[in-house]
Amino acid sequence: MNLSVAFRCCSRVRLCRNKAAVYHCRRLSGVPISSEDSQPSTEEKPRRTRRAPGRASVLLFPGQGSQFVGMGKGLLKYGSVKEMFAVAEKVLGYDLLSLCLNGPEKDLMKTVHCQPAVFVCSLAAVERLNHENPAAIESCVSAAGFSVGEFAALVFSGAMNFAEALFAVKVRAEAMQKASDLVSSGMLSVIGRPQANFKYACVQAREHCSSLGIQEPVCAIANYLFPDGRVIAGHKEALDFLQNHSRELNFMRTRLLPVSGAFHTALMEPAVEPLRDVLRKIEVRRPEISVHSNVDSKRYMHDMHVRNQLAKQLVSPVKWEQTLHEIYERAQGQEFPQTYEVGPGRQLGSTLQKCNMKAFKNYTHVDVVLP
Repeated sequence: MNLSVAFRCCSRVRLCRNKAAVYHCRRLSGVPISSEDSQPSTEEKPRRTRRAPGRASVLLFPGQGSQFVGMGKGLLKYGSVKEMFAVAEKVLGYDLLSLCLNGPEKDLMKTVHCQPAVFVCSLAAVERLNHENPAAIESCVSAAGFSVGEFAALVFSGAMNFAEALFAVKVRAEAMQKASDLVSSGMLSVIGRPQANFKYACVQAREHCSSLGIQEPVCAIANYLFPDGRVIAGHKEALDFLQNHSRELNFMRTRLLPVSGAFHTALMEPAVEPLRDVLRKIEVRRPEISVHSNVDSKRYMHDMHVRNQLAKQLVSPVKWEQTLHEIYERAQGQEFPQTYEVGPGRQLGSTLQKCNMKAFKNYTHVDVVLP
């Protein structure tokens, strides 16, 4: 499917927003506003008001690895979820809804499939939240997404249209899969003791790879999750070394992740230009709420900032722990916002619990399966 088809698709889907809330966010997917959604008069136009922290909300969007067969079950009754999946089928060229609901799991786990699946299902969870608790949408002041989840956060914020962002996710996933196929690599989740030195462990692993004759070995921190929790990615031989020497490296627990490559490292360099190219062609706007970049945890400031950071993100570590500190930093005694993890899995809630227990007390997971 070419980009022009994605542009046509993007005129059909929007994410539901409370009419009394932010009008400009009702057109997240570029849909013409219907008569019932006509633009409010001057006195009805929303004004940016400073919300008390306890009355504000934050939305967190999960990334690859959170997917599972059965996600999306029951969500078609909410808002435009059915139409979102219909547009996804046109953009992707296959029935994403059937893959999410029925699998097979081995296909859903593939990078080319799971990234679009997590993206669409997370935005479907936003529709559910909007139906069950519209005030949470209206009061949202900040959002962040983990890796591919950042695209969903940007769509929610009004910075990107649904179908265009999905097309970018498709290109991203395909490019990352191709980069992964070039070399045997992977990702290793590590929980270390306080005395563990993750960066030095990576140096030792690279030296081991060099001794095996591997040219320009890669082994680096790919995800900063929480204190003493990291994901290290690189050549398979480097990860084998880390697992075999985990005791000497003061690693309490290691686990290989079910992914096809070393994401967020230099091994993803071949995927950067395809993503950068598609980001040049789609419409990108400044987010209407604060959206934090994985690259440096800072807020996006303008459209070029979004384009540059999303491309850079592929070869940069996800600074999720730093992002959570950025979002929840506040004076002592100040209330924390309500936090909603919208999408499959509860991994982001788990990291929030380890980074900031006080903020976690206001955490809610919005699942992608109805009970």
